[in-house]
Amino acid sequence: MATDIAALLAEINSTRPILEQVANKWSVLILTVLCTQPARFNAIKRRLDPITHKALTEALRRLERNGLVSRRVIASSPVAVEYAITPLGRTLQDPFVALVGWARQYGVAIEKAQEDYDNQRAADEAA
Repeated sequence: MATDIAALLAEINSTRPILEQVANKWSVLILTVLCTQPARFNAIKRRLDPITHKALTEALRRLERNGLVSRRVIASSPVAVEYAITPLGRTLQDPFVALVGWARQYGVAIEKAQEDYDNQRAADEAA
């Protein structure tokens, strides 16, 4: 039993850098937007309101560096940039669909747990 837990912790620690790159909130949302079709920067920004320009820029650069998103400069006036999901990025589509399904199924339970927690904290602080 202890060796199973140690092996699991070692596996978690070895995958942490990748999960930190892929599983943050903006990366998941950006990749979800791009799963349907390529999009320009401002179109992504509108879909993910209230993401800031800086946060979107940083997330897109990180995703491009990790090989999950490609960037194409469009020669127009003004110059435009279009982002698309790569084949590697597309491999995350099924896990993301499962995650969204889980959120839909258990979102109310999470909200209830948060409400119960907040009420208990307020009661403890009032006592």
